[in-house]
Amino acid sequence: MNILFLCTANIQRSKTAEELFSAADKTNVYRSAGLSTKYVRKARSTMCTEEMLQWANVVYVFEQLHIERIREYTGDVYLHKITNLEIEDNYKYFQRELILLLLERLPLRVVTASM
Repeated sequence: MNILFLCTANIQRSKTAEELFSAADKTNVYRSAGLSTKYVRKARSTMCTEEMLQWANVVYVFEQLHIERIREYTGDVYLHKITNLEIEDNYKYFQRELILLLLERLPLRVVTASM
């Protein structure tokens, strides 16, 4: 299954999720990207494209704002794929508390079982 994590800049939350789950679960393919042109450009990270949304079987975002941004650019086409993990932008890359929240909200057994 193709799983896409999206946050604002793709430098902390989504990048941590991609790398954490990629290392722990080889049965799925994980990617991540950001949804803010301004912050992605500043961080020189990966910007989400519509091709990425098409590629993904499941999309995890971290805030309601992320869903609204996707809807703004693509309408309701991809909304059925999206789950909001509701994790605020208060964490650093691979911060222990962020990892614990990710595993609490998206346990590995759930990710692999949804195939």
